[in-house]
Amino acid sequence: MNSEPQKGMSRRDFVKLVGTGVAVAAGAGALQPLTGQAKTATPVSATGPDTVLPPKWDYEADIVVIGAGAVGLPAAIRAADAGASVLVIDANYDIGGHAIVSGGNVPLGGGHSFQKKYKIQDSPDILFSDLTDWSVVEVSGMPEYRHNDRGVQRALADNEAPTAEFLIANGVEFVDQSPDNNGGHAIGISAKRELHCIWTKGQGPESPAGAGGTGLMRPLEDSARKKGVKFVLNYHMDVIYREHPAAGRVVGIKASYTPTILPGSSAPLKSFRNDGNIDSSNPVLNIRAKKALIIGTGGSTGNVNFRRIFDSRLTEEYPLAADEYSPQDASGELAAMAVGASLWGTANQTLDRNGALRKRPIIGTRTNYIGWTPKSPLFPKIKATGLTVKTWQDAIIVNQVGKRFYNEMEDGYPNGTVQGSIDPYKPGDWRNAQKAKFAPMNYTDAALAINEGSTAPDFASGPQWAIFDAEAVKREKWNLAPPATHPDYFFSAPTLTELAALISKCPYSMAKMSAANLEATVKRYNQMVDLGVDPDFAKPAPQFKIENGPFYAAWATFTVHDTYAGLRINMKCQVMDMKGQVIPGLYCGGESAAGCSQHGLGRCTTQGYIAGGAAAAEVV
Repeated sequence: MNSEPQKGMSRRDFVKLVGTGVAVAAGAGALQPLTGQAKTATPVSATGPDTVLPPKWDYEADIVVIGAGAVGLPAAIRAADAGASVLVIDANYDIGGHAIVSGGNVPLGGGHSFQKKYKIQDSPDILFSDLTDWSVVEVSGMPEYRHNDRGVQRALADNEAPTAEFLIANGVEFVDQSPDNNGGHAIGISAKRELHCIWTKGQGPESPAGAGGTGLMRPLEDSARKKGVKFVLNYHMDVIYREHPAAGRVVGIKASYTPTILPGSSAPLKSFRNDGNIDSSNPVLNIRAKKALIIGTGGSTGNVNFRRIFDSRLTEEYPLAADEYSPQDASGELAAMAVGASLWGTANQTLDRNGALRKRPIIGTRTNYIGWTPKSPLFPKIKATGLTVKTWQDAIIVNQVGKRFYNEMEDGYPNGTVQGSIDPYKPGDWRNAQKAKFAPMNYTDAALAINEGSTAPDFASGPQWAIFDAEAVKREKWNLAPPATHPDYFFSAPTLTELAALISKCPYSMAKMSAANLEATVKRYNQMVDLGVDPDFAKPAPQFKIENGPFYAAWATFTVHDTYAGLRINMKCQVMDMKGQVIPGLYCGGESAAGCSQHGLGRCTTQGYIAGGAAAAEVV
């Protein structure tokens, strides 16, 4: 599609032309600009000038979807299938959100075609039983499904199988193999449910990370565009408009232009997937949702102050997985709460849930959840690919004052509750908790809790650092030159004393690292190598001393991941207020919604499927 109006044609005329094409393609009302006055409304909050309806709307659509990710695109397609005009708005320069930089593992159950093909017995009732089983606990003893919202889980159970068929019908290709448990957790333990997108699908030089999630999001994007869905990229939703304070329908949004500008550049990163019907010189857009607004903004773990509602230890040094692409800033939750929505499901977020914090075998880069490549358009923002650790026998990890705090060989996160983890398993049986092998992987809690050297007011625990020497570099066969490393997150020095001084210069350091501590830590570790035993943290048979300079420090800080608390929704994904009443015209799904302990893409795509269908059926 041509991204610019023809010479002599106004922007509004150009949009009308594009909108005519939408009406033909979607068989629905065209997406067009409006020039009429909005009706007068009283303030929806008391926070500033954005509390009344705008004097005019710039654009309108039956359904406005906030977020072009794993909730937004299924919702948009489902609504378009029902004959609605749909506009999807996203703050990024491209579509996909967290989903497109994910591994593309999609847990869906309930008896879909893949399960039937490979003779896996499953049904909505079995899935619902799994996702609400109070008796199942993780290896840490944390109850996996006990605090789920049963209405939300019933809706997921009833709609996951239809969602699988919906994804396939809209171009998503899964690896033709029996569903498994690889990459899945909190997906229920009565059946195998994990599907895997084909990694090579949808890849290209413009792909943000080259991850498996492109095999999910690019086909959905293509399908949405073919069905007439319009995209407005590089605009951040700031305000949700409602007719009256805490009453009436949700009627639209205010969005501000938020270009992606890379370090060393003054020009925005080109939004090559924008529809061309939006002039980015307009700093603010007011967009009317004639039927409904769907929130798919991806959660709150990128908003430090919001995530600290649930865990005050998660201060700014802890990065969000892939936040350079998808910041998950709680904008959907905050805007909805400003018009009366209820925060919900906080137990699932405050508990030490499997996957909420993650250690990855990538060091030397702050974005250590995925392996970014220099081919990514965002790489100037990423700064370094990092170094992949083959074995943690080659390094130790220290906290901000230079002390070890756990066995470095503890890695990843356990698939605590998948089929076979409790054997034999009887749904709802009190004995299930006794059968779970208690093996807490509490090193992430140790990292957060041991805040020696921290100061008021937050007493932040600071980053963690992998410490190793020149011999480890040889064993790992690392190339330390850029783009593998960056001076903000990787340091080298001939002595440990000098190394400690360099670490202290990291912009995320919360305290000055003690050279004496670091030297003492390494000395003691070397003694453990001689002994062949780690009496402090039980690292199995420490093998290699850290004694031959130069010495190195690489960022190895744990990553914040999933959001499990958010807006209260019902079985139709309608957002509810503090009185338990539906806010008319407002929907939400995925990590911005609450009531679900299920990880990732299965819950997101299913709730997008639910929300899109229900929103399109609204009668206004």
